Amino acid sequence: MKQGSLYLEVDFAQEMKNGENICGDTFFSRKLHDPERTISVLSDGLGSGVKASILSSMTATMALKFMASDEDILHSAEIMMDALPICRTRKISYSTFTIVDSMLNGITRIIEMDNPPFILVRNGDLFSVPSRSMASEKWKDRYIAVSQFTPLPGDRIIIFSDGITQSGMGQANTPLGWRREGCQDHILKTISRNRNISARQLTRSIVNEAMKKDKTSSAGDDITCAAFYFRKPRRMAIFTGPPFKKDDDRDYARHLDEYEGSKVICGGTTTQIISRELGKVIKTDLSRREPGLPPRSYMEGVDLVTEGIITLTKVLKILEQGGNPPNKGTASRLVNMFMENDIINFYVGNKLNEAHQDPTLPVDIGIRRNIVKNISRLLEEKYLKEVFINYF
Repeated sequence: MKQGSLYLEVDFAQEMKNGENICGDTFFSRKLHDPERTISVLSDGLGSGVKASILSSMTATMALKFMASDEDILHSAEIMMDALPICRTRKISYSTFTIVDSMLNGITRIIEMDNPPFILVRNGDLFSVPSRSMASEKWKDRYIAVSQFTPLPGDRIIIFSDGITQSGMGQANTPLGWRREGCQDHILKTISRNRNISARQLTRSIVNEAMKKDKTSSAGDDITCAAFYFRKPRRMAIFTGPPFKKDDDRDYARHLDEYEGSKVICGGTTTQIISRELGKVIKTDLSRREPGLPPRSYMEGVDLVTEGIITLTKVLKILEQGGNPPNKGTASRLVNMFMENDIINFYVGNKLNEAHQDPTLPVDIGIRRNIVKNISRLLEEKYLKEVFINYF
């Protein structure tokens, strides 16, 4: 989400409690465009497993809807508590939440109920934001803290469930758990080592460090961490498929040559066209091959050169399954590039490649145009990217 000259990168990392098959924490994000706004909710359900997942999912879903409708915070929280199912064992309905509501005009609100307090890092150090507390008349033990501030370039908000702060509890080095202070120290050290670390990398670093606190290096509770990074947008362009008209080849290649940001070429024919028009040599590494794909190629000024339709199909599957690449292949590398960038421009040639109509090829290969549309939809809806498609 753009905020003037800023862009808001949102990402999260999560691990379910050791021995469980479902996470009791839920993190949802939603983009609104009128006005432009991003709302994110982290909820932690009582206990773990299926019951906790139901509680947190219901809470996060309701919180997103109430915030998008600009309902009163305290009244909304009371409705959520009333709607949650009652735990048969503990006779209570309970789910914590943290809401980050960021508007295009630069105002960000953070609403918290019983999750560990958020952390704001500004200029490489902790920054304190005043908050006001509200108490529920109906639920006497529920208190909501509301903080509001105008973000500056480089600001980072980090929120997490208590699985982070309580990790390692009961052990000699961390008898009371890692605690918020330990998490703060790790965040500051991590950012000092890499001033431009992405929200994706930062959250994974925090979750991995929390798991190390446990003697079995596993999650003793559901753990979730989300980060919000206000910065200049990172851009990437993907060129795939030859232009419909050969006369457009030069203009097509010129767009790649002049693009400011990361550059990717998907497809052998596309690579040949750009090489010819820009006078750039294609280098092929025969020692690095992936099953079912041609040898890896390289071109000066291009960050990644891949095979076309098969690679894009693999990318689509990875994005559908959560965006966590399973290996270090070209499809995984392309997914990582998507995750590390914010504004993504597709340059799609419309000339039909007869090879992709071969009935012996896998039926799920599809047509390039449809694959690009599906990838774009996922990047926008699931990963909050800004995507633009240009056809040639």
